[in-house]
Amino acid sequence: MNPNLEKLQPYPFEKLRALFAQVTPNPALAPVSLSIGEPKHATPELVKRALTEHLGGLSAYPATKGSASLRAAIAAWLERRYRLPAIDPETEVLPVNGSREALFAIAQTVVDARDPRAIVVCPNPFYQIYEGAALLAGATPYFVNQVRARGFALDLDAVPDEVWRHTQLLYACSPANPTGRVMPLDEWRRVFELADRWGFVVASDECYSELYFDEARPPLGALEAAARLGRAGFPRLVVLSSLSKRSNAPGMRSGFAAGSAEILRKFLLYRTYHGSAMSLAVQAASEAAWRDEAHVAENRALYRRKFDAALPLVAAPLETARPDGGFYLWIRTPIADDAFARDLYRDYNVTVLPGSYLARDAHGENPGRNHVRVALVAPFEECVEGIERIRRFAEQL
Repeated sequence: MNPNLEKLQPYPFEKLRALFAQVTPNPALAPVSLSIGEPKHATPELVKRALTEHLGGLSAYPATKGSASLRAAIAAWLERRYRLPAIDPETEVLPVNGSREALFAIAQTVVDARDPRAIVVCPNPFYQIYEGAALLAGATPYFVNQVRARGFALDLDAVPDEVWRHTQLLYACSPANPTGRVMPLDEWRRVFELADRWGFVVASDECYSELYFDEARPPLGALEAAARLGRAGFPRLVVLSSLSKRSNAPGMRSGFAAGSAEILRKFLLYRTYHGSAMSLAVQAASEAAWRDEAHVAENRALYRRKFDAALPLVAAPLETARPDGGFYLWIRTPIADDAFARDLYRDYNVTVLPGSYLARDAHGENPGRNHVRVALVAPFEECVEGIERIRRFAEQL
């Protein structure tokens, strides 16, 4: 067996199941699940229609590179969304089976395990795939804490040169999971400066990029930042995105990688052997989704309504704020986060995710401690009811 498998930690939801194993939730209240970031809004009809109209494609092996028309649709979307110069759909775009699969696979492509000190830099808190991908590629994760006192910014200048010297890959997430923070241009400038100096690749996880609150100010993306900083060809950069949150289609497992043609050429080679081609039916549905913005704006409006209703209910002793993007509330708790989640489930039959399960102890602290992540993915009334119960529970503490 691969010995690196022994280094993997239980997934956050395994820990949550263990936390709740001996707990009986209040039977007088209907269950409200706000713990898992799984979109619950309806998948658009245009996506379902395109999928069913192309089921004949199930009889053919798809190419790993995807169809030219899908790559063209993604390239056109990137140009519109981020005001980019022409994106070459032949070399700068690659369909992937959801951002999760690609976030894992990019580390297997990039990391050279011949360096026994190979490092992958990760934000902390973080999406656990980053850690697992680093470990299974033969590298060591190095965590950069994102704390409330610094506005959840990446403290890149606190990373020692000795760490950067062995860094081969840096994961970024913007809007971030779980904080919802969007990285500004100056932070991207610093990331790119470090990547150029030390020679590592940047993988930007942007699966929440289309969930935001001001229609006139969509979040800055890494490709857009690179273009604004004059980085023609997106050197050392790959962006990974998905239809799961944007188009409420998590079951399609559809997304893309875009950026450096040099990196994507190697990524395609890896994926060809990995056997990760997207079915032709899913490609057709994906193309329909990337070419339409109306359903995405409607989706944002649904989340905006939830946040507008939920935020006034989060009162002292809790603390939170409207995120820059995404569908999470990152709430500070007055007691230990795991105890808060356990007792909330017991007394009010609401599930939330302890923040410490999304982070690691690093540099003397766990930046997720005394926080819970609340996913506003359930129907409106259920979300509001859940937040109201959280408020009532917190007032008792």
